[in-house]
Amino acid sequence: MHPPRLRFSACLDLIMTSVSACFQTLRAQSQCALIPFITAGDPDLDTTAAALKTLDQAGADLIELGVPYADPLADGPTIQAAAMRALQRGTRLEAVLEMVQATVGEISAPIILFTYFNPIFHRGIETFLDQAAAAGVKGMVIPDLPLEEAEAVLVPAAARGVEVTLLVAPTSPTERIRAIAQQSQGFIYLVSVTGVTGTRTTVASRVKDLLPQLRAVTDKPIGVGFGISQPEQASQVKAWGADAAIVGSAIVQRLASGSPAEGLSAIDQFCRQLKAAL
Repeated sequence: MHPPRLRFSACLDLIMTSVSACFQTLRAQSQCALIPFITAGDPDLDTTAAALKTLDQAGADLIELGVPYADPLADGPTIQAAAMRALQRGTRLEAVLEMVQATVGEISAPIILFTYFNPIFHRGIETFLDQAAAAGVKGMVIPDLPLEEAEAVLVPAAARGVEVTLLVAPTSPTERIRAIAQQSQGFIYLVSVTGVTGTRTTVASRVKDLLPQLRAVTDKPIGVGFGISQPEQASQVKAWGADAAIVGSAIVQRLASGSPAEGLSAIDQFCRQLKAAL
């Protein structure tokens, strides 16, 4: 009999752990988290389920799962195209959550749902959160949720064991950074550039200056995203003091390349390279 396959994540023993608990474990081991992003339903939900398992085995510490949306204002062309393909195939929220519920028992990385506020509002905040929590979602990122309205989601989400992470823009003034840091749950999402998601050849140097500013007002973990597309960039944000590197477009692009099997192989190799860099 072959021994069980081991995975690299520091959250290995924390099945169905919270986002906060995963970061606590990583910090205790002086590790920087790897958070890959994929779009649910691209190319189909069976492949999405397989991708979650692949990323988990390849070293992802947490995984962001994007709910396809027709007007994704924060997303660049790669993720927009993935969302459109998923929607054209008929991917809907109910099916995404059913897939998550069927998959979370087979992975260790907590699932962070990336969704815009409009679907939450139209479904009803508490109904949406009930369904997400029942599916096993442990965190949420809502890029168009303003700080001034965040409490309406943060409070009921926390009551259901779902941590809502808020975003800090590179142009945010110090007082707003402080307010966002106080309210954000799980970790703080530091957007590396002004603009949308997408692969870039370098990480904005502004991140190096923003990280100490955030550290001065909070001890919560900080994840850096929007633009990290190479192992060297992930290593760079770790060296600058980030607690997590968030990689989206580069993963989505690879998963969409070739057949589903080829895409899964590509993200497996790339995720391992990213984890090794961290």
